[in-house]
Amino acid sequence: MAPAFASAKFRMVADPTIRVHVSELACCALEVSSAVALGLLRYETSADEGPRINVLLVSGSVTDLLAPAVQAQWDAVESPRLALAIGACASSGGPYWNSLVVRNGIGDLIQTSGFIAGCPPDPRRIIDGVLALVPSP
Repeated sequence: MAPAFASAKFRMVADPTIRVHVSELACCALEVSSAVALGLLRYETSADEGPRINVLLVSGSVTDLLAPAVQAQWDAVESPRLALAIGACASSGGPYWNSLVVRNGIGDLIQTSGFIAGCPPDPRRIIDGVLALVPSP
């Protein structure tokens, strides 16, 4: 059985039709929390209408042990959806790229629509990256 972890759900303040799911695997997830504190993201409420698109933000080093959980999380995200790798670890394995148990990015695990560079990326860079990679309505 795959290890399970819940994804936090947020709405983009700049475009509330975008629902953001966060994998919360590592330090880049703290930058997402900073985006909330800066007022760039807000927690989703039951009053929110259905999203136009769902975006899964995957951060941190994805190990072979965590890979099934990331896959399950991706499978649980409703369509239409995009997956974005945040930071060096999710994009390329980061400083652990040559480890026997760390994936060299999530691109070989799930269909990834883009990468947000940094270690960790600034909260505004995360928001700008999501807005740049999500197609306009």
